[in-house]
Amino acid sequence: MTAQRTPDAVSVGLLTDDGLPRQLAGRIAEGLPARLADDFGDETSWHVEHEARSLPLDEEGNIPMLALAEEHRAEHEWDLLVLITDLPRRAGTVPIASDYNVAHGVAMVSLPALGALRLRGRACRLIIHLIHHLMSPRSAKAADPPRRALDRLRELVAPMRHIRDRGAADQHLALVGVRGRLRLLAGMIRDNRPWRLVPNLAGATAAAAATAAYGIITTSFWRLAEALPALRLAGITVLAIVVMSGWLMLHNHLWDSPSGHLERRKALLYNASTALTLTIGVACMYAILFGLALLAAVVLVEGTYMAQVLGHPAGPASYLKLVWLSASVGIVAGAMGSSLEDEESVRRATYSRREQERQQRNRERAESGS
Repeated sequence: MTAQRTPDAVSVGLLTDDGLPRQLAGRIAEGLPARLADDFGDETSWHVEHEARSLPLDEEGNIPMLALAEEHRAEHEWDLLVLITDLPRRAGTVPIASDYNVAHGVAMVSLPALGALRLRGRACRLIIHLIHHLMSPRSAKAADPPRRALDRLRELVAPMRHIRDRGAADQHLALVGVRGRLRLLAGMIRDNRPWRLVPNLAGATAAAAATAAYGIITTSFWRLAEALPALRLAGITVLAIVVMSGWLMLHNHLWDSPSGHLERRKALLYNASTALTLTIGVACMYAILFGLALLAAVVLVEGTYMAQVLGHPAGPASYLKLVWLSASVGIVAGAMGSSLEDEESVRRATYSRREQERQQRNRERAESGS
């Protein structure tokens, strides 16, 4: 009778930044052993552990992948290590989703490169793809991952390709073309969490709310709103959001203007991320202000009196146009109110922790070079 072969046991460590990487890895770690067993079969048994800490940066602003592998694989007795970070990463100007080093048994995933939606599924499939690479010296099955795994990986980011590295990694999974950069941009905006802007801009929010409230109870606003067509009101709204976003960016020195051609090319994406983060944040403020102003208008403005002022019956359209104009003017006033905010407070509200670190390093370099 042939003895049954004992499966090889492989321990995988997920070492993550705090915040979103930690949350995702905690959910992925639960189902990852079963997913890996489906791909590798009964020849390997899997044990997955998860630990969160702030991944350090070296002097160049990169995560020292090999040094972390030497430290943590020995400390935890992990066979393989996957680092998960919210730091946007590049090889030159090419966005990087992941890389790996087979000899050190380590890989790294950069979440911003996975876009803004379906992060859990995309990150899980990419981690499995990387483990196939790391297991290639041990398993013939790892060297040729199942076709369905490859097909799912292609759904991750498109277009993409593996590129070789001259440094610590064996290969990068790079995003190429306009679509790849747009996906990275979406991921960077998601990481900035633009909806945090509203509670962190108390002065701007107060100025916007006060101005909108004044507009609601002022009869000249009633007549002006009634006279304006919907298309012009929409244009006023867009202009108001752009004005406040631009003011926040310029007044608080959020626009990157580095020296050097390569750095300027990199800064294009960061500036686009900042501008869109602010625009989405201000749009969220406008939506909240519109809802509160509409409630205030219904409570404070009596329909009969409004009809007397306008000279015709006041229906729902009259209330909506009044609130529409008042909220738009309020947002412009909010831009002025944002001047009272501390610049560092605005930066903390606008940027993710990693982006704040990058900008701090840039300021320190500029000061040391001057």
